Amino acid sequence: MNALDHNDYTDAWRAFGEAAPRPRAILVVSAHWYINATAVTAMARPKTIHDFYGFPEELFAVQYPAPGDPELAQEIADLVTPTWVGLDHDSWGIDHGAWSVLVHAFPDADIPVLQLAIDAQKPYEYHLELGAKLAPLRERGVLIVGSGNVVHNLARIDWSEPAGGFDWARRFNEAALELMTSSPVDALSLAAHPDHANAVPTAEHFLPLLYLAGLADAAGSTASVLVDGYTYGSLSMAAFTLDGIRPEPPETTSPGAPLPEPALAPPDQTNT
Repeated sequence: MNALDHNDYTDAWRAFGEAAPRPRAILVVSAHWYINATAVTAMARPKTIHDFYGFPEELFAVQYPAPGDPELAQEIADLVTPTWVGLDHDSWGIDHGAWSVLVHAFPDADIPVLQLAIDAQKPYEYHLELGAKLAPLRERGVLIVGSGNVVHNLARIDWSEPAGGFDWARRFNEAALELMTSSPVDALSLAAHPDHANAVPTAEHFLPLLYLAGLADAAGSTASVLVDGYTYGSLSMAAFTLDGIRPEPPETTSPGAPLPEPALAPPDQTNT
């Protein structure tokens, strides 16, 4: 729903897009392409995927017609060898983990966009290490975006708290912020955090953070907080940047976009 809304989070994404140097291409690690392999989209014209249900029709009407870049897809696969990355020519595209952010950050949809699938079979360490292996892409003009949520537990949503966060959600999110801004490689230790089970009931929304942690570690750097906040008690909306790109934060705090009616809310692992 943030694709249709204007709030603190979408304002922060928009400000980031305006402040960042124009990239050659954008590679998105999205929670919503969570399969049993590592792959990268390799089609010239990726389709806009509406991988959800129960939302308003105007959300299904959103299109993000960015081009792809098959040559860059092959470059990515070659870069991380011997880690295997398959080339996806026709099964995926640009899902809402990507376009719901990009419609604000880069609304013209004129920069090539590729997605990297998250391998559901691999441990946390694999994803952090793969993130580090992707680091040379940043020197070649590729913007790498991890799209998920540090805290994502749809089963625990409190509909009366559109801008609230449960104590356990705040503890886990604050631990993640501390590590990402001081020692990103130690983000792996979040797996042992006492609130991990509540904050990360399934891994797919958390794993994009580890790609960013790997990129930061490879750069010998730390992350900056772009925006932070909570919604419906059990979701955190923290976002991070590297390289000091940190636009001015919003002056006020507004809740995130409204979710659909409770009976229609998709469960965790809908995207699996």
